[in-house]
Amino acid sequence: MSLKCPYALQLALMLVLSPAAAMAAETGWTGAGEFGLVMSSGNTDTDNLNLKLGLKHETDQWFQAYAAQALRAETDGDTTANRYDVGARIGYKLTPRSYIVGSVRYEDDEFSPFEYQATIGLGYGYKFIDTPVTQFVGEIGPGYREAKPNGGGDSEGSVIARVFGDFKHKLTDSTDIVDTLLVESSSDNTFVQNDLGLQVKINATFALKATFQWRHNSDVGPGTEHDDTLLTMNVVYSF
Repeated sequence: MSLKCPYALQLALMLVLSPAAAMAAETGWTGAGEFGLVMSSGNTDTDNLNLKLGLKHETDQWFQAYAAQALRAETDGDTTANRYDVGARIGYKLTPRSYIVGSVRYEDDEFSPFEYQATIGLGYGYKFIDTPVTQFVGEIGPGYREAKPNGGGDSEGSVIARVFGDFKHKLTDSTDIVDTLLVESSSDNTFVQNDLGLQVKINATFALKATFQWRHNSDVGPGTEHDDTLLTMNVVYSF
């Protein structure tokens, strides 16, 4: 399988990956990169290449989180999956448990109901559980989304309600279960993505991670499914 990233994908990844090493070297920055084989079903059904990158930074008053993902596949010379997305969350802490958060997200997917979806939001977040073993945070607030349907048509904007949840539980000293939920809902379309993962440490730097991703769009065109699933088996490098 020959995987060739389009120019837009190369540019997006370059913008995110270029400062990664320098940022991680600064005090307080942490990050993780993932690489692996994906088995997908739904609107795309093929073996493909999956790349992920996440960066985080936190101070007494602020936190930042950045993420990028690329999914690309070809079968018999034909492109069968081509998706990338980038996003960021920046929060200001009101108390040790509560905060105000701003978020942005951009997704480009050749094989989804929408050619692209771009959202911006402002919300309130709270740490419902914050112990050495279990952490759970939730966010809710309004936002705005612009989306362009695949197969033609003009882009449309709409006000959305955004819900975000992030859960992590330490099963053992070397094994974590993680779950991340994102909901962006409007009268035009409700987008839901849930990533449930199990991560096992190999050593202080490397880990193996299995993730099941479910994506849903309530408004789709004829011949397009509402749901997509991905099962990823990745090697994780933390820095």
